[in-house]
Amino acid sequence: MGLSYKLSILDKCPKAEGISAEQSFKNALQIAQTAEALGFYRYWVAEHHSTALLSSPSPEILIAWLLAQTKSIRIGSGGVMLQHYSPYKVAENFNVLASLAHNRVDLGVGKAPGGFPVSTQALQLGLDQTQKGDFKAQLQALDHYLHAKLDRNQPDQVAATPAPQQLAEKFLLGASIESARLAADLGWNFVFAAHLNGDANLLQDALQTYSSYSSGKKAIVAAQIIVADSRDQAEELAAGLSVWTLELENGQRVKIPNEQSGQEFSRQAQSAIKSLKKEQLNIIKGTVDDVHQQLHALHQQFGIHEFIVESPLLDHATRLKSLTLLAQHAVLAA
Repeated sequence: MGLSYKLSILDKCPKAEGISAEQSFKNALQIAQTAEALGFYRYWVAEHHSTALLSSPSPEILIAWLLAQTKSIRIGSGGVMLQHYSPYKVAENFNVLASLAHNRVDLGVGKAPGGFPVSTQALQLGLDQTQKGDFKAQLQALDHYLHAKLDRNQPDQVAATPAPQQLAEKFLLGASIESARLAADLGWNFVFAAHLNGDANLLQDALQTYSSYSSGKKAIVAAQIIVADSRDQAEELAAGLSVWTLELENGQRVKIPNEQSGQEFSRQAQSAIKSLKKEQLNIIKGTVDDVHQQLHALHQQFGIHEFIVESPLLDHATRLKSLTLLAQHAVLAA
């Protein structure tokens, strides 16, 4: 693209009103194939459960389908919500994917639930979470299984077969210094979710922590963007968006889209609200020149070498145009 930083895409596979699930997946494929043609480096799909607005509860399945219909772009998860699953099964799934598409698969893992408490309860029905341990223990187990090899002299050893020639590239998604340190300690890449936490000081601290404890490796930064023909149009597109931080008495802390969602999350979790605060939107928006100027400024200030961008909009044509403008401008500017 002729830029000093890479651009990648995170797709939540939105399903606008009146759009079928089948069409939302066709839209995702069109964005992935367009991204590949325009020179984006990665295309990731997110994981969300029991929502009418998003169509991606199973990133692994979509990844396999998208890999088969693209040629060079890296395809991955942004990310698998590890708390719901056996780390061993996640390792098996991504070893299969990595065997199907050599050196094109990314395994991104997140700590969040990806849904409301009722879907979390359904996903974890019959599981003993105390046996799984905390998130750090789960991620350590996943890392172990990804690297474990079969040994005929140790018949009781478990390995996540098949063993690909090239493992999926590993990424921890997070928005805290603790996540940055955990990623560094395990030798994983780190993606700071700036679209969920716009605190510039925290961003700097997390990036510095990751670099310090990973022998100088650079983190990726995830950001929401809206590219439009004019600044006024970009502001109009962003006008209906909001993000809130919900903290419950039981210790849960999640990002939600509106105040009503906070009340419903609290009801489902059967835990009182400790705090519910509307956050300032952290969206990079404007004309294509505006957006690239903001990305370049972040690149220079924090040394960011790759942005994985997500459009928070539901309309497919608007999202596709936004991403196309972003890439084509970069090509023209090269």
